[in-house]
Amino acid sequence: MTTENKKNNYSYRKPDFYNRWRRIFLFIITHIFYMIRFKLVYRLEVYGRENIPKDNNFIIASNHLSTLDPPLICAVMDRGVAYMAKKELFENPFMRWWLNWLGAFAVDREKLGVSTIKTVMGIKKTKWVLGIFPQGTRQLDGNITNVTKGFASLAKSTKCGILPIGITGTEEAKRIPFSGKIIVRIGELIPCSDDVNEIVEKWGNSIEQLTGLKYIPA
Repeated sequence: MTTENKKNNYSYRKPDFYNRWRRIFLFIITHIFYMIRFKLVYRLEVYGRENIPKDNNFIIASNHLSTLDPPLICAVMDRGVAYMAKKELFENPFMRWWLNWLGAFAVDREKLGVSTIKTVMGIKKTKWVLGIFPQGTRQLDGNITNVTKGFASLAKSTKCGILPIGITGTEEAKRIPFSGKIIVRIGELIPCSDDVNEIVEKWGNSIEQLTGLKYIPA
């Protein structure tokens, strides 16, 4: 098998990849182990669960403060959440195994490949949804900055709405247990649109309202 084929195995996931065994594994890790930590150590509060759509025709898009954010989002959702992970992580055998079981798939941050769109379209046929951090990396400056348009382009290509989720407190919780509080606020669905800039703007404004952090357009 060539290097290119190996890479493609991690970047493209068929719908049957998201089976009950991965869902059980994800549930145990996030809803049990992580949720105990979030509830008891970091006093997690969640608002807006009623805004979660009943179907799977949406993409979760959250602000990003800490490495705790991906398992946090998975823990508060009532279905599996599949995240994109930078392709370099799959070069490590343990990380590859871990990410595979958590339902993640490899992505090139510089561009969206055809395999990414196919994977997202496949996820829509399962009981999972896609999770994205539009800022790409963690932002600790107290503002919503460096928002890329890739998530909006993907929503347009796959005809998905965007579910904005605002997170506060995970940057402090990671450093100082039993201090502060993690708060997750789930906003109203942003409908699918052919106007990528409009999606980005609505997401930024929504996250600003949900978190109290200032949205600064790119």
